[in-house]
This record gives sequence, C-alpha cells and structure tokens, in this order.
Amino acid sequence: EMSEMSERSKQNVAHGLAWSYYTGYLKLVLPWMKKSMEEFSRANPNLPACRKTWKLHILVPLSCDVYDDLEKADSNIQYVTDLTETTLARGGIKRRVYKHSLYAITDEENQLWHCAVEYATPLQTLYAMSQDECAAFSREERLEQAKLFYRTLEEILKGSKECADAYRLIAYEEPEEAETHFLSREIVWHLRQEHHEIAVPERGHPHTPSTALDSAELNLQISLSDLPQPLRTDGF
Repeated sequence: EMSEMSERSKQNVAHGLAWSYYTGYLKLVLPWMKKSMEEFSRANPNLPACRKTWKLHILVPLSCDVYDDLEKADSNIQYVTDLTETTLARGGIKRRVYKHSLYAITDEENQLWHCAVEYATPLQTLYAMSQDECAAFSREERLEQAKLFYRTLEEILKGSKECADAYRLIAYEEPEEAETHFLSREIVWHLRQEHHEIAVPERGHPHTPSTALDSAELNLQISLSDLPQPLRTDGF
C-alpha cells in the first residue's frame, strides 16, 4: 500500500534521482574537486585564486530547464578550460572519465570570477518526463519534484564526509520575464558569499537576491510518513 501511494504521488522519482546522482556521480568526483582546482591554480598563477570557491557549483533550476551550453544560457558565462580528469573503472567500463569545466563569469562591474559550475543533470530527466505522455507528469508536479530533489540532495550531501566543503548548491527560480544575465548574477552572488564566508554551515547564510529561495520556500507539504523509505529530507 505504501509503495502504491508513493507511485501514485510520484514522490519516489525525485528521491531516487537525488540518491542516484549522489552515489553514481557526486560521491565519486567531489573528493577530487579541490585537488583539481589546486592543480589548475598552480598551472595558471596569473589567475586570481580564492580557495573558498574551489568547489563544484551545482545549478538547480526549479523549472528543470537545463542548457547543454552555459554560454548560450548567459553570454556573461564563458568557458575557460576543463579541469584535471578523474578516471575510474565503473560498471564494467574501463577508465571511465569524469571531468568538470571551468568558467569565467563577468559581473556587472566587468570583473571576472572563475569557478567550476554545471547543472544537476537529473533535472533533465524530470523535464523529459513532464514532456512525455507516458509519464503523465504535470508542470506543477515537476516543480514539486524539483524541490524534493533539491531538499533530498542537500540533506544527503550534508551528511557526506567525503563531499564536505567541495560543493555549493545553487537553487533558483527564473523570473517570469526573461533577464539576459540572470544566471551569471545568481552565480556571482554565491561566489561573493564564499569570498566572505567564515567556517559556518551553508544553511547559515542569508540569501538576499530578489530571486533567492530559502529552505522554507522549498519545503513541500508532504508528510514524512508518505515518503519512500528510507528518506533523509531537508542551501546555501
């Protein structure tokens, strides 16, 4: 009965995607993140280095609208290079390659900020499901799933010693009217916060941009007893 309730409400979709994303990707690559950034910094001493930003910045658009090319999403985001590859044997694939891209973000004062940034790719699955009649996923359900994905992933990562201080989740809801440089401003806001942070938990930072979402806004009216088990729910 519990399984049928979860399937009808589709609560198991985002939960499973978050755990798959963590165990199949983030848990593998995040422990190497700072080393990759350090190697890049040594090889490029001309670029400003801020160790507090040496982490993977993970974009979580609640619309699930993911661009394959960040430069097309915002012209103030420019690809620089790829960081050092991580090679692992995984699922029968020899020497499977994992890598991250470094970008230069231009702010409103034409200052450049460098960081590794990418989308949370499971959101593409949620978007595709909302476009497929077989999945019967409404736009409202997709939004709820995106929020649940974010909250679940945040809680998983908070409990992961391997991934500590190697990531930053950037959840946002795009404005109704298109803004040319909305995404670059959102990323730069987080980079500025990292520059000024003292060692405090991520959830301790006030998020003040007009488009910001705090954890209260991301909470869903779902009883914990209705969620697939085991579930660890809960970013800045």
